[in-house]
Amino acid sequence: MNLMSDGLQKAAGEKMKNILSLLTRNVFIGVLAGAATTAVLQSSSATTVMVIGFVTAGLMNLKQAISIIIGANIGTTITAQLVAFQIGDYAWIFVISGFIMYFFLNKNEKVMDIGQTIFSFGVLFVGLNIMGDAMEPLSKTQLFADIMLKVSDSPALGVVVGALLTAIIQSSSASIAVLQNLASTAGPDGVTSIVGLVGAIPILFGTNIGTTVTALLASIGGSVNAKRTAIAHTLFNVGGTLLFIWFTPYIAEFIQAISPDGNELNVISRQIANAHLCFNIATTIVFIPLIGGLVRVVEKLIPGHDAERDPMDPIYLDYNLLDRPFAAIHMAKKELARMAQISSEMVIETKKAFLGNDLEAADAVLKRELIVNNLRDKITKYLSSILSAESVTEHQAETISGLFHVVSDIEHIGDHCKDIAHFAIEKTKNGYEFSENACAEIYQCFEQGTKMVNEAIQALSTGDFELAKDIKREEIRMNKLEANLRLKHMERLNRRECSPEFTVIYTDVIHYIEKIGDCCDNIANKVLEDINIKEAEAKEN
Repeated sequence: MNLMSDGLQKAAGEKMKNILSLLTRNVFIGVLAGAATTAVLQSSSATTVMVIGFVTAGLMNLKQAISIIIGANIGTTITAQLVAFQIGDYAWIFVISGFIMYFFLNKNEKVMDIGQTIFSFGVLFVGLNIMGDAMEPLSKTQLFADIMLKVSDSPALGVVVGALLTAIIQSSSASIAVLQNLASTAGPDGVTSIVGLVGAIPILFGTNIGTTVTALLASIGGSVNAKRTAIAHTLFNVGGTLLFIWFTPYIAEFIQAISPDGNELNVISRQIANAHLCFNIATTIVFIPLIGGLVRVVEKLIPGHDAERDPMDPIYLDYNLLDRPFAAIHMAKKELARMAQISSEMVIETKKAFLGNDLEAADAVLKRELIVNNLRDKITKYLSSILSAESVTEHQAETISGLFHVVSDIEHIGDHCKDIAHFAIEKTKNGYEFSENACAEIYQCFEQGTKMVNEAIQALSTGDFELAKDIKREEIRMNKLEANLRLKHMERLNRRECSPEFTVIYTDVIHYIEKIGDCCDNIANKVLEDINIKEAEAKEN
């Protein structure tokens, strides 16, 4: 199932990033996005862990997060529906055809990803067949029959069994696949299911509760809202169980009425899949109007606010997302944009320090430079960790490779600001006074540099093609500006309007600002490359 999830995720490619753009919309869009994400990831736990990471980073609020989690419960029913098709007899056809695509047609990454999905889908059914064969003699023993009878007769015990099984294997989809296989096994009489639909439904409810353990573990050490999100997931699933468990016999009758007729052993897997789907849709319908109330409940259960973040610490880098590269890359880009914003603030403070003889501004630049260096180290380590994930696609690896260069370019902007800040300190302490023309020219350079940095941040955040092209045009202007200002300074020296001892500082300052423009140009190149990667991936899809 993990292999199938990885294959689906890689095959989905760019579509997964499109889903991310929907996650922060309204409640109903959130439900749909949660269902779609979980259908691809084959795990509501994976979706919930991802959402907790977004909440911790402040990318979405609690209400949005709950709507996505509600949708995830619907998306996770897809696996049970697939298992219910009883295609175990054809499992080896999927295994062999997927194996050929995965191992022999690996020149095309898209074919390889689809092959991985088909291969693992077949292996899933081979495993279920082996499990069924091993269960058959076991099901005929009186002890096993008595245990199953107790579970069937006690809904509460069934819920506990389902919750424990899912908490142990960390996958409600896998637990339900096991339940479907078990229910399709004949009891001692050789005719009826050893569990029966009435006995299977409480176990099904329990799997929904057990799957919340993953989110609870992921929220440990997270923000207050991350903990609230995990608790909301638990309350939602427990609430649904408490609401519907009293009507188990009636639910079983309804499911039998809407499912295909036939021998119980042949149809019970489909009935369980339908029960899983109907239960989660019904729970969603009940809870969508109550999301506001659920938010207030978890805020009372987990009171307080998060402590103010240390600016040296990353906000968006979540190591729980490493096995979902599309989400991890999204978070890395967010942290890069934050790092770039700090560098942009450094450019503004540097201008104030140099032209306004402001030592406090110079000190602020030096402090921010330490933050930028620290973020460079943390982001580089995070990007390296993403690359080591098995589910990284070729296009994602290319994107990550480009981001390594962006990290360096943003850090270099900070370095150039630091160098100018040192000049500002030297200039202020020694009482150096530049001519009005020289100051005006340096001001012009700073304005051009500030504009380019701000545009680079926006292009990096939005992937704006036209803005990236505009930055490249601005870089040409910056190069011409530096050459022109050097010439003007030489002319002032010839006319003895400027002191020769200031020449080094003047030329170095405008050169460092031009280097900032070079860094922005490099970032623009990365944005353009990323757009080309997206277009190539879209064509393959």
